[in-house]
Amino acid sequence: MVGQNQALMFEQVPLVEMDGLQLVQSKAIMNYIAEKYKLSGKDLKERAMIDMYTEGLNDLMEMRMILPFKKPDEKQAHIGVIQGKATSRYFPVYEKALNNSQYLVGNQFSRADVHLMEATLMLEELFPTILSTFPNLKAFQGKMRSLPTISKFLQPGSQRKPQPDDVYVKTVMEVLNIQIP
Repeated sequence: MVGQNQALMFEQVPLVEMDGLQLVQSKAIMNYIAEKYKLSGKDLKERAMIDMYTEGLNDLMEMRMILPFKKPDEKQAHIGVIQGKATSRYFPVYEKALNNSQYLVGNQFSRADVHLMEATLMLEELFPTILSTFPNLKAFQGKMRSLPTISKFLQPGSQRKPQPDDVYVKTVMEVLNIQIP
């Protein structure tokens, strides 16, 4: 029923309650958190670079996130597309950006770095050796893993969500009333 849950402005998740606000929509949530913790760059130019890196990573992660929802006969081809685009289109950009730099933008930790860390972790779960030809990305990931907050988040039992399994896919399809192939 429309308006039943006032916190969910568009009647969908995600919803983050923070600082007395009920934030919805992924980009709005990420932008709020990035601004609050000064992860958005020091000026307009840095913000634009962070946005470009982040949006590229969103495109890459979306390819990975839809994989479990592909029909069985489409999955293998899609896996090849993910790996091909990651290693030929996306990772070379980040590899170059990290050449002689600890972070992607402005020698300062930003939300783009968080996204890059998550993207590399997601893809390593699918392709364990995918970073083997990207030494700067591998070193970056090692540095990020050593940050106390990230290290804690990556420990077993943390709030990091596992990759979707068959039960998750079935539940989503049922909730959205989509026929399972």
